[in-house]
Amino acid sequence: MSVKTYSVREGEIVRSWFVVDATDQTLGRLASKIARVLEGKHKPTWAPNLDSGDHVVVLNAGRIRVTSDKLESKLYIRHSGHPQGYKEETLGHLLARRPEEVIRRAVKGMLPRNRLGAQQLRKLKVYAGADHPHVAQRPEPLA
Repeated sequence: MSVKTYSVREGEIVRSWFVVDATDQTLGRLASKIARVLEGKHKPTWAPNLDSGDHVVVLNAGRIRVTSDKLESKLYIRHSGHPQGYKEETLGHLLARRPEEVIRRAVKGMLPRNRLGAQQLRKLKVYAGADHPHVAQRPEPLA
């Protein structure tokens, strides 16, 4: 008797669409659920070398909730490489300016730091309001 390990191929991967309402959900907990679905770890056919994840549409990104005083204390920092190119922005300011970017950055930090993680992040669609253009894909609510 021969027992072989099944490995899913790229052509056999079936991708679903999920929709998440971010209203009054904690940022980090929501981001970890989304990252798990984008990686495909919720499927029995998950493989660490393949992108077997599903698409996720996040609605109402501007109504996300954070704990304690993170709106003032959490900083998003970048540097252009030029002299005096240091820029920092608080979570509260970024949430008021571009709420989609807050969720995208939180999820990006939970994905692998390689080409596979970049490919998985492209399946994330975040919108500040309740409307989205992905109705034709018939996304189902994420549990």
